[in-house]
Amino acid sequence: MVTNFISEKAKIGDNVKIWHFSYIGDNVEIGNNVKIGSLVHIDYNVKIGENTKIEGQAYIPPLSRIGKNVFIGPAVVLTNDPYPMCDKMIGVTIEDNAVIGARAVIKAGVTIGKNSVVAMGAVVTRNVPEDSVVIGVPATIRYTRKEYDKKQRQWMES
Repeated sequence: MVTNFISEKAKIGDNVKIWHFSYIGDNVEIGNNVKIGSLVHIDYNVKIGENTKIEGQAYIPPLSRIGKNVFIGPAVVLTNDPYPMCDKMIGVTIEDNAVIGARAVIKAGVTIGKNSVVAMGAVVTRNVPEDSVVIGVPATIRYTRKEYDKKQRQWMES
């Protein structure tokens, strides 16, 4: 029984963990120490930096660029066609240390800045500046990454 499809043209780094029933397309580059959950679809011409974690059921379309130390939550959907169905596509860019919450949707061509957080369920239709937290539909800036980290510390200590 086949449980994963990993293209022979994919470049997989060291210590990469790929869970069941995932798809890795042609010309994908995955850095070291990446974890990919079950039922993840990573299409062709995608680059993923080291120490990134992609939770189950995420869709990463062609031309996506994901930095280092990124977390992508369950069922996140990135898009690459701003005007479906069109032959001209553009990927999503997620810069280093970003966090993307469960079921977030990110529009084609959008850049998520370094150290930014996209809340669960958010629909991101425009670029997110570095060190920002965006929430809602459409996603808007609510506070800074510093404030997010403080809330996270308070939660962990409670």
